[in-house]
Amino acid sequence: MRKCALCEKTSRMGGARKLLRGHYNPVNWSRKYPNLQYAQIEGKRMLVCTGCIRTLNKAPRKRVAKKDSVAAAA
Repeated sequence: MRKCALCEKTSRMGGARKLLRGHYNPVNWSRKYPNLQYAQIEGKRMLVCTGCIRTLNKAPRKRVAKKDSVAAAA
């Protein structure tokens, strides 16, 4: 089975009900697959979903030191 090597995302079943002139038309379920791409992570070539690739390429957040609210009120 194809799944993401990092978050283990796999395929899902999804369907929709179409409204046609006041009556619902039952539509068969279809399988939705994750967008998996090959990527070099830690020197290994592995299948990773695009969401994980975007997260890995994100810049880390910078922590801002908060001022003590008690000292500011005094």
